Amino acid sequence: MTKTNKPATIARNLPRAIAAIAALGLLGVTASGRAEQTGAVPAATVSLTQPDGPTFVPGQDPRFAQAFAAVSTPVGPALLEGAVNIAGIEAAEPESTPIGSGTASYYADRFNGQRTASGERFSNSDFTAAHRTLPFGSRVRVTNPSNGASVVVRINDRGPFTRGRTIDLSRAAAQQVGIVRAGHGEVALELIEG
Repeated sequence: MTKTNKPATIARNLPRAIAAIAALGLLGVTASGRAEQTGAVPAATVSLTQPDGPTFVPGQDPRFAQAFAAVSTPVGPALLEGAVNIAGIEAAEPESTPIGSGTASYYADRFNGQRTASGERFSNSDFTAAHRTLPFGSRVRVTNPSNGASVVVRINDRGPFTRGRTIDLSRAAAQQVGIVRAGHGEVALELIEG
């Protein structure tokens, strides 16, 4: 007959016993939660008694729910010392240089899809414009001083060739500054750098 070391056997089996108790505890919470929803009574409530402590009934003990509530609340990452939180930074307005004012008009629908002087196809839904001298690709802020509306356009064509006009806008850009109804309007121009 072999002699067993009871404390060693208990210590060796303790992790399995704890896992089994935890599983029963989770089942108790699940069963009581389903019982409240369906009106059914759970088959059994697990009650565990610790040798030196109070009775623990999973699903009824508020400490059990509190332990899992802390885990279910997501925690955002903390910023490292010296790090910058970019969520609160607003984009700076690009530098611009006033280049005068004049009369703006807009392209007629018949030009939609035709090639511009830069070689790309014109689209009335893009924010583009024609100017006599500005380099292709230049970005220009066009502002209507009568209503304060402005739009940034990219120069991709030459013109306008009508006397007294400074810039020809696409229809989308003209709508943005509010000159479609009149067909033309006075605007201020700023060249956006960068």
